[in-house]
Amino acid sequence: MNAAGKLGAYVLGLAVVFGGALGVGRATGAGDAPTEGKSASPAVADHAETGGHNGADGAHQTTTTKADTPGGLQVSQNGYTLSLLTTPVTGRPMDLAFRVTGPDQRPVTAYKVEHDKKMHFIVVSRDLTSFQHVHPEMAPDGTWKTRLTLPAPGAYRAFADFVSEGGGKLTLGADLQAAGDYRPEPLPHVSRTSTVGDYTVNLAGNLVPGQSSKLTLTVSKNGKPVTDLQPYLGAYGHLVALRAGDLAYLHVHPEESEQAGPEITFYAEVPSVGNYRLFLDFQHDDQVRTASFTVPATLADGHAPSATHDHGH
Repeated sequence: MNAAGKLGAYVLGLAVVFGGALGVGRATGAGDAPTEGKSASPAVADHAETGGHNGADGAHQTTTTKADTPGGLQVSQNGYTLSLLTTPVTGRPMDLAFRVTGPDQRPVTAYKVEHDKKMHFIVVSRDLTSFQHVHPEMAPDGTWKTRLTLPAPGAYRAFADFVSEGGGKLTLGADLQAAGDYRPEPLPHVSRTSTVGDYTVNLAGNLVPGQSSKLTLTVSKNGKPVTDLQPYLGAYGHLVALRAGDLAYLHVHPEESEQAGPEITFYAEVPSVGNYRLFLDFQHDDQVRTASFTVPATLADGHAPSATHDHGH
């Protein structure tokens, strides 16, 4: 049975809670080898996040869900700690190394495979203009290494998204500081359309805090709908959402359909009003591409926070 057939038992769409029960979900143009898309049936996992509410700037973030803290805001949780072992450089490839230590202070070496990988590692600039999603390899001593390039000096946030044998599903975050002349960019403007080479992705749907929000992303190439998307990490679409400001993290992965495009549907529940950056990975013609959007979350009565509209990327 081919990959699409194996995925046919699933119905498109996955309800996730940002900071509560989360369904698991890149700089643009970066991608892993297409062989990662050869998984048979995608697995859908839930996980919980706990903790405080303060973001990177110290501002209190008001949430509307039952969870205390969205993922990725803490370097340590439930006794598990993310430790970065590499001094970052910019403008050239580097081998970034890190470990996750457990409650016994020893490096964790027992991980479960989730969406074809034992570790999903995301590196994003604080201004949300650079995004990379990579999959490191682990040495027997629990040290993870991955090859990546930081495009410019400045502040970055790294997220380790994994399931350990003993600690369950966690997303831990840590800061990277790349020396040099740091010139942050404004938040990319709010847009419903993202262009990646010959591809255009249109976004339909709105984010409403505390409610399950349907997001449908439609992929076309040179104006024609793409109906032969290839599975990537066990699904036809792979979505990461980050809240502007504190970079609260949501990793979303949809249940799959036998329809390989052009539409990919997600259901996301965000914790607060504010602007969010969405990054959609999709694979076509044996290459992974990333479409990005800035989307404001508004209240049900239509109230919206101020959003950046005058700068585009």
